[in-house]
Amino acid sequence: MNNIKVIAFDADDTLWVNETYFRDAENEFAKLLSDYETENKIHQELFKKEIENLKIYGYGVKGFMLSMVECALELSNYKINQRTLNQILDLGKDMLEKPIELLDGVEEVLEKLQGKYKLIVATKGDLLDQERKLEKSGILKYFHHTEVMSEKKKMDYEKLTKRLDINPSEFLMIGNSLKSDILPLIEIGASAIHVPFHTTWAHEEVSEEQKSDDYKTVAKITDVLNFL
Repeated sequence: MNNIKVIAFDADDTLWVNETYFRDAENEFAKLLSDYETENKIHQELFKKEIENLKIYGYGVKGFMLSMVECALELSNYKINQRTLNQILDLGKDMLEKPIELLDGVEEVLEKLQGKYKLIVATKGDLLDQERKLEKSGILKYFHHTEVMSEKKKMDYEKLTKRLDINPSEFLMIGNSLKSDILPLIEIGASAIHVPFHTTWAHEEVSEEQKSDDYKTVAKITDVLNFL
């Protein structure tokens, strides 16, 4: 990795806790709908609704809130009361107001890499929400640029490296999702380091056949310093 000029960090579940809050909200949602379906069925239907709505709402809490509302209406055959709908909206609002919990070692890594490389954030989600989280995190000062992407596929990273005016071989991505943060980078000839998070959204999971030996996997984010 001697050629690296730009290091991009995923945000959610790489820099700070995120998926845990979605899981908690999903469990609370299932409790609110328990009169209409089993917990397992509610989780399945909510996931289907989220995937169905990605092309409309994109990623993030706001799209998740709307998917919960739609799912609740359908599962209840449009009989759900207004109080419960309000409680569902409150679940989403609570997620948006969560404090930012940096993962262990994040600031240490940023401090050591700042000045040696151009550091950026490359994340998916709602622009306003991601900017808010970055501002509240206290680590905005380390980054040269923030890129909030609607998708993280090969073409999206190709566009990003062009905007940064660098060759893919000069770009390193660090993230928790093999599907979004790692495999597309290998496709374009960039470098990637996988830092797994203990919880992964089903939409971000990949099969064993999709994995490769062309990227590094570390147990914790401070381990990336061993390669830089």
